Amino acid sequence: MGKDGPYGNLTDEALVEKIVAKNDTLLFGVLYDRYSKVVYNKCYGFARSQDEAEDLTQDVFLMLFIKLASFKGKSKFSTWLYSFTYNFCVNYVNRNKQRKISERSVRMDDVDYKMADEVPDESIYAMKAGRLAKALDMVSPEDKSILLLKYQDGASIKELADLMELGESAIKMRLKRAKAKLLEIYKTLS
Repeated sequence: MGKDGPYGNLTDEALVEKIVAKNDTLLFGVLYDRYSKVVYNKCYGFARSQDEAEDLTQDVFLMLFIKLASFKGKSKFSTWLYSFTYNFCVNYVNRNKQRKISERSVRMDDVDYKMADEVPDESIYAMKAGRLAKALDMVSPEDKSILLLKYQDGASIKELADLMELGESAIKMRLKRAKAKLLEIYKTLS
């Protein structure tokens, strides 16, 4: 028996199918065990403390159990789950009035982006980790989530388009803008 007991050999997708078919909380526990650490780490990127990250993680899984049937298999389950997690965290941050994102963000509206200048992916990968994490905290949660999905979780443009229900050109434009903002903020940090 694998680490997931008798269900260790099931793919995520097969496991989700079984959970949805029977509304099975026991099987959902298997899914939780597979992903709770990763989801916690993603929530921690949006939270102010470990406690807040733990609360967010629990909330994500609660909401996930309710929404699991909406997974249509257009992308890998893990990609869908990460998108679900980021969306949940973005909504949480935006709802949390005591923590107006604008207080922590560099005002970027005044910056004139030359959209013709594509920010090469290499410049994202070449950023120093500490400064990058700081810069990511200063972009909007929406920009942060699309950048993390693309560069940390490896979601393709097509997967992002399916997940966000937008056209591929709209996704490319969002990524372009998010990269430009991130780079602009990154340059202001030392």
